[in-house]
Amino acid sequence: MKIVIGSDKSGYTLKEAVKAYLAEQAVEFKEIGTTDPDNGVPYYEVASEAAKYLQEGRADFAILLCGTGMGMAQAAGKYKGVRAACVESVYAVRMCRAINDSNALCMGGWIVAPEMGIEMTKVFLATAHTEGLEEWRKEFIKNAKLEFNRMEDTIYG
Repeated sequence: MKIVIGSDKSGYTLKEAVKAYLAEQAVEFKEIGTTDPDNGVPYYEVASEAAKYLQEGRADFAILLCGTGMGMAQAAGKYKGVRAACVESVYAVRMCRAINDSNALCMGGWIVAPEMGIEMTKVFLATAHTEGLEEWRKEFIKNAKLEFNRMEDTIYG
């Protein structure tokens, strides 16, 4: 599993906590964006770079952190194949993977405490698409994902 992790200035502290957890777990990751809290990289630049990592297969997942998580989710979600989710709870993280097969976890450093961010990262990386769902819902989601892919093809060509 390859992860790209990045933040702007507002998500820096949360990113450092999640990054330490990933290193502790020997998870391979590439850090992008703000590496010095005094010299922040704009969230839209970080999200764009991370989206390209996902599109090109250089990363399986992205973890993106800004003030609220919303800017990262909006910017990364502009790219074909990127399914970014801005989340504020462990339940939302589990569902963004199980139901939506999200590949970009976006959290807010102003909202999510470091300990909670680590827990949310654990759940994000451990939850499989359709995990724990009823059979009828799995079939529905499989068809929804196909429709989502068709929509992307219409939009992006």
